[in-house]
Amino acid sequence: MANELDELKDPGIEKNDVRVIGKQLPVTVGTGSKIFDIIWWFLPIPILGGIIWSIMKTKAKNYFSQLQQKIQQNASQIDNYLEQRVQILKNCAKLVDKAVDLDKSTFTQLAAYRSGAGAAGDAMRNDYVSKIESVGRAINIAVENYPDLRAHAELADAMQQNSYLQREITAAREVYNDTIGVWNRDIFAWPTKQIVAAKNGYTTRIPFAIDSETREAARGEFF
Repeated sequence: MANELDELKDPGIEKNDVRVIGKQLPVTVGTGSKIFDIIWWFLPIPILGGIIWSIMKTKAKNYFSQLQQKIQQNASQIDNYLEQRVQILKNCAKLVDKAVDLDKSTFTQLAAYRSGAGAAGDAMRNDYVSKIESVGRAINIAVENYPDLRAHAELADAMQQNSYLQREITAAREVYNDTIGVWNRDIFAWPTKQIVAAKNGYTTRIPFAIDSETREAARGEFF
């Protein structure tokens, strides 16, 4: 059986280029698991066995419900930092625009990125972060092209805040990915959790990953 997530066969990935694959895997169970699910009611003490199994499944369902809330909390933390970063970048863009003719599309993009809360869903939130990173790079390039701007105290402070928020977003993404890793592992923990996950239609979740532009930039020569 081939790997469900194969970085060497995905059409959007070059050979030997390891990265996160944006694919959700559904949880399924076979006939053996289905038999295991009902056999508890046919034990020597059927009522007791059935009750015990029902309690185990209820605990597993509660566990997944709590874990989903934790994932939401982690995602909300990222969204909060993103909201702050959008505001900081808007301030940076205004300051830079006073000194140089900044690309007007930057303002249009920033106006569209109101907050991470509008980026519901793992894949959409990942795309949202990538777009904000792109806007941030555009502003950084403008500042680099005009060295005199670096002496602007207000702009320097805003850029420092932007750098701080970028680090906080990275840290929050790591926490989010850790929780996603727990979810992706536990929904396949047989028997109780996997059976419950399959019955509820759960799938794996997609971790955060850097965008292609950042990946390509990281391969460049800096020295």
